Amino acid sequence: MSRRLASGGRLIDRARPLKFTFNDQHMSGFAGDTLASAMLGRGQVLAGRSFKYHRPRGVVASGAEEPNALVGLGKGERFEPNQRTTTTELFDGLSATSQNHWPSLEFDLLAANNLVPQFLTAGFYYKTFLRPRAFWKHVYEPIIRRSAGLGRAPDAESRDPDRYELVYGFADVLVIGGGVAGLQAALAAGRAGARVMLWEQTAHWGGRAPVDGVEIDGQPADSWIKSAVEALEGMENVSLRLRCMGAGVHDHGYVLGNERVADHLPGASGPRQRLWRVRADRVITATGAIERPLSFAGNDLPGVMLASAVRDYVVNWAVSPGRTVVVTNNDDAYRTAIALKEAGEDVPVIADARDEATGALPQKARDLGIRIMTGTGVQKVKGGKTVTGVALCRIDSDGSTHTEVLDCDAVAMSGGWSPVVHLWSHCGGKLIWDDAQAFFRPDPDRPPLGHDGAGFVACAGAASGALGAGDGLADAHAAGAAAARDTGATGDAGHPARAEAPEEAPLRQVWIMPARAGYALRMKMWLDFQNDVKVSDVQLAAREGYHSVEHTKRYTTLGMATDQGKLSNINGLAVLSDALDQPIPATGTTTFRPPYTPITLGAISGEAKGDLFQPLRRTPMHDWHAANGVHWEPVGQWRRPFAYLRAGEDVHQSVNREVLNARSNIGLLDASTLGKILVSGPDAGRFLDMLYTNMMSTLRPGKCRYGLMCNENGFLMDDGVVARLDEQSFLVHTTSGGADHIHGWMEDWLQCEWWDWKVHTVNLTEQFAQIAVVGPKARALLERLGGMDLSREALPFMGWAEGTLGGVRARVFRISFSGELSFEVAVPAAQGRAFWDMLLHQGRDLGVMPYGTEALHILRAEKGFIMIGDETDGTVIPQDLNLNWAISKKKDDFLGKRGMERVAMTDPDRWKLVGLETLDGSVLPHGALAVVEGVNANGQAQTEGRVTSSYYSATLGRGIAMALVRRGPDRMGEVLRFAGAHDARIEARIVDPVLHDKDGEKLHG
Repeated sequence: MSRRLASGGRLIDRARPLKFTFNDQHMSGFAGDTLASAMLGRGQVLAGRSFKYHRPRGVVASGAEEPNALVGLGKGERFEPNQRTTTTELFDGLSATSQNHWPSLEFDLLAANNLVPQFLTAGFYYKTFLRPRAFWKHVYEPIIRRSAGLGRAPDAESRDPDRYELVYGFADVLVIGGGVAGLQAALAAGRAGARVMLWEQTAHWGGRAPVDGVEIDGQPADSWIKSAVEALEGMENVSLRLRCMGAGVHDHGYVLGNERVADHLPGASGPRQRLWRVRADRVITATGAIERPLSFAGNDLPGVMLASAVRDYVVNWAVSPGRTVVVTNNDDAYRTAIALKEAGEDVPVIADARDEATGALPQKARDLGIRIMTGTGVQKVKGGKTVTGVALCRIDSDGSTHTEVLDCDAVAMSGGWSPVVHLWSHCGGKLIWDDAQAFFRPDPDRPPLGHDGAGFVACAGAASGALGAGDGLADAHAAGAAAARDTGATGDAGHPARAEAPEEAPLRQVWIMPARAGYALRMKMWLDFQNDVKVSDVQLAAREGYHSVEHTKRYTTLGMATDQGKLSNINGLAVLSDALDQPIPATGTTTFRPPYTPITLGAISGEAKGDLFQPLRRTPMHDWHAANGVHWEPVGQWRRPFAYLRAGEDVHQSVNREVLNARSNIGLLDASTLGKILVSGPDAGRFLDMLYTNMMSTLRPGKCRYGLMCNENGFLMDDGVVARLDEQSFLVHTTSGGADHIHGWMEDWLQCEWWDWKVHTVNLTEQFAQIAVVGPKARALLERLGGMDLSREALPFMGWAEGTLGGVRARVFRISFSGELSFEVAVPAAQGRAFWDMLLHQGRDLGVMPYGTEALHILRAEKGFIMIGDETDGTVIPQDLNLNWAISKKKDDFLGKRGMERVAMTDPDRWKLVGLETLDGSVLPHGALAVVEGVNANGQAQTEGRVTSSYYSATLGRGIAMALVRRGPDRMGEVLRFAGAHDARIEARIVDPVLHDKDGEKLHG
């Protein structure tokens, strides 16, 4: 059984023992161990249970490709599910818990699923949970939800106590992967003079070369690696990062990297993880290759491992799986048998699927006394919770008989290697099938293209298909030198290091054992160990018509586990191709998506958590609101006053008081949150003409104009007042929630479509405090402050002026969203609170009173003004809101013009804006639907309209509403029935939406 060897272990420090627990059992390992090596060293082979059948699962790999040995790490607020034991560095006090079992890991009642596999085949859920229909909500869905997932999610009340950082970086050449190929590529680029960054996802440089016994430039790989790292550290133009995983390569050389800064150092100060956001001119992925498993009966039992993983555990951590049978279709697995033998372990046999085994590696195995059986494969692995033996058979047989049965503790399997092409593929790099080596590799003629139209990603070493050490170093040097040269570096890149390795014979393309068709249908041969996808599942999918690899993936869940198919995808693809009787390239591959391995949500959010998750934006008057009975309303990242409560009032009473005061005296509204975007330049007017439905270029300086902004489909997305400051400058006001979006929208068009237009935009939203002074006494209050002539003649409606009010520099806009005499005064943000206090002090005898957003809504609804987000829902065009007057007939084009001209948009039966008054004076529910008799084809009630805004109007003493109704303006006076609570019907009459000051006398006062 698995155990720690008495000597060896190049990565462990036996002088530093570390204690940890697994399922509350106390265990120990050494500094330098991974959790997987420490568990195996203590004989803990069983690590977890699989998803569907709850079969026993043990360690199968030694790196990020591990699909089985996932555990919950930590306790309490630091608990994390689904952490790979193979990439978790051991530290003192580590606590791990196995997953996906009940009541215990050793005795799992849910393993009963394994007894009825015929009912849990591929796509069983598509066929099972259909009838009876009533069962879905109360039986099927609750069971599925309880069964879904592997690990237990952290408690809802838990708060991650750790810190995370977001860091930005820049490089001429970014090399991802710190094996010998990555080191060689970085040396070449660094010596040539390029700015180089080098990332390695593990805690050690050099990759597999030291484990495989490679010699470089006549010295052991470890020695060459040490020298290479020292040389790179001595270059000022090179930076190196260990424990930094290249997560994704995106457009324009944008690369994400996840650095585990202190995962292995609990309690350390500083960030736990760091998310790198790097812009690189050229990217080299030296990410190596992943060994493929073989499919045979029982290949999922704990103790069946990749041959390379067995070699890693023996050489790196002095852990042996015990008496090991090696099964392979290539020469590389012989290195594992040799390493085991040299460590004093027993290797009963090497079962080689090829008809002959010749060359240096097989010969060395024979010299060590290891028996080799050619043309042989595994008929079945014997055992329950761990391997106890293996039955061998002729590889080309039907599997009905075995040739020999051997006792053993482990099986080391090797089906060949697949280059890690994920990062190459993230940004569109294409692949080509290499039939000689049986893998997909990057096609250098179809790379991901950068901003200059040239390929900006290159693969190096094993990641490009150069598996041999010598070929890989030469390939990596060429890639590094070429990348540096492409960035303009002119220095001497030097020469590649030389590596000597035994020449290897070609592998045999064997995907399942035995290879004769039919055996896999009768036996459980596993492809996706975590999701319990068998060879027979893929074959069944092919028979049921799922010929696309993407369809098969989703039907069987092949490759959809947390390892994202790193071990299963190519094997599954080969099985599907065989079932379809077509070559593998004709079947194609699935899509590789970032991140390469999972990233914690904490790393993605960085410092944006708790109070910083969505930083609260405050106006200059925020503290005054908070001290004066405010009831807050979230509006995007802002908090706006909904109403100001006084003693003895509820919210509704406060709102009614504020509405009546604004209509009779003076109301103050903090309008600082409204978007304020400065658009300037010779083409500013032309630009705004394209953004708005009406003309803005004809607006004269000193004047304002209301405008509508639509998306390309013609749907209304924002509105606001545009003020022309001078011949080349406009101030665009937007909705509070739309400021950032509209500014981004402007920049998108300027940078991507109209890049040659001379326009500059600046978001000035937070530079100014803006206060609406509203009501019949508004002018009297402002005139008391002195400094500006605000008479009707000097500043008419829809005009603006600049000057000083009460000694404060101000820009006054004569606009109104309430239907009353109104001035919106913008002052520098630093003087906003002082100006607010001045207005309250000077207007005490005039009845000045602040009002909140709910009163604002009621005031505008009484006047029939629309509100973006209430009267619009992403499907409404201006014509639906009777805003045809705001659509210019003089312009040839604007954004949304063609969208509005589509047949569906000009349909006379479209729902259009009207006002409503209930027959009993009550308030209609927001969003209530106008229903008509009968049902539609789906048995649902038919509707002909919906309420968009509904309020109690203190001004009118009754409920008011606005609604979108089919042919609404043509049906004035008609009574509709709206759905209320408990199937009640509320009758309301269609009326003009303008219910207050129809002629606008107060507005223009």
